[in-house]
Amino acid sequence: MKKKRDDAFLRNPVESLRIDGCSDVGDLLKRMGQTAFQGKNLALAADIWADMLTNGATIFFGLAGAMVPAGMRRLVAYLLQNRLVDCVVSTGANLFHDCHETIGELHYQGHHTADDVVLREKGIDRIYDVFAHDWAFLKVDKFIADFGTSLGSRRLNTREFLYLLGKRLTEKGKTTGILTSAYEAKVPIYCPAISDSSIGIALAVASCNGKVIPQLDVIADVVESAHLVADAADCTGVIYVAGGTPKNFIQQAEVTAPLIGRPAEGHSYAIQLSVDPPHWGGLSGCTFEEAQSWGKVAKKARKVTVYCDATISLPLVVHALAQRHSDLIASRKPPKMKLKWPKQ
Repeated sequence: MKKKRDDAFLRNPVESLRIDGCSDVGDLLKRMGQTAFQGKNLALAADIWADMLTNGATIFFGLAGAMVPAGMRRLVAYLLQNRLVDCVVSTGANLFHDCHETIGELHYQGHHTADDVVLREKGIDRIYDVFAHDWAFLKVDKFIADFGTSLGSRRLNTREFLYLLGKRLTEKGKTTGILTSAYEAKVPIYCPAISDSSIGIALAVASCNGKVIPQLDVIADVVESAHLVADAADCTGVIYVAGGTPKNFIQQAEVTAPLIGRPAEGHSYAIQLSVDPPHWGGLSGCTFEEAQSWGKVAKKARKVTVYCDATISLPLVVHALAQRHSDLIASRKPPKMKLKWPKQ
C-alpha cells in the first residue's frame, strides 16, 4: 500500500540552480535560497537583514577577524554611510588598520607560503596572504599617539574616543574609511578590547614616554550598550562577522540590561558569518540556540549562521541587499539613540 505523502515535511522542493548570464548578485542569491546547505543560509541571511531594515530594528554589527587588511574596509564604510547598521563593535586591530589606510598607507597582496624569516629581515609583517611594512605601521602608531596626547587626561569611553579619532581622521586623512564614515553618520563604534591592539600599544608607548593620555573607561561601554538595547523603540538585531570580543560584547548587553533595571527580551534577529564550529565550546562558534538559553536571543528570533569565510559571504549579502532593496535602504530612518557626542 502506497504511503501518503507528509506535506508538513515535503513542502518546498529543492530547485536545481539555473545559470543565467543576465542575473546580478541579488538575483543569484534569491535563487540560491531554493537550494540547500550554506547557499540557502546565505540567501536567508540577506532576507533576515532586509527584515531588520523593514521592521525598524536597531542593528548591532560585530566586526572581528582581519577584515580590513583583507579588503573589506570600503564595504563596512558603505554599511555605515547607508545606515544598514546602527552600532558597531569592533576589534582594535580592524580600527587600527582602518587608520592605516585612511592616512594613505596600504596593505599588499602576498602569499601564505612566503618565507617569514626573510619577511622579518625586510621589515614586512604578514597577515595570512597580506603584507604590510613595519615603518608604515609605526607611522600610524605616531598618528594615534599624537591624537591621544592631544586629548590630555580626559575620561572617555571607547565610543567617545573613537568618535573623536574619526573626526581627526576626517580632517587629516586622505581617504574615507570606517571611522570617518561613523563620525559623519554618528554611528557609535565601541572597542571593548582596545588595549588588545596596536591602538593600545601606541597609547601605552606614549604613556611610557611621559605623555599624558586619556583614561579609557571600558566599563562605561558596558553600561551604555545595555541602555542602547533597552532603549530600542522596536527591537534589536545582530550581525556577527566572525566572533571574538565583539560578538560577546553585543550578546552580553541583553544580559546586562535587566541587571541594571532595564528589561530586555533578547535580540529579535541574528545573523552570523563564521567558520568557527560550536563543538569546541568557544564563544565564537556558539550557536544562537545556545544564546537563547542565556536570554541573549529572543525565543522567536529569526536567525541563521552561515558557515563561510566572511570575505566571501559578507560581500555577497551586502551586494544582494544593495541591488534588491535599494528603495528600502534609501528610505530607512536610523533609530534615535540617547548618546552624547564629545567635543574636542
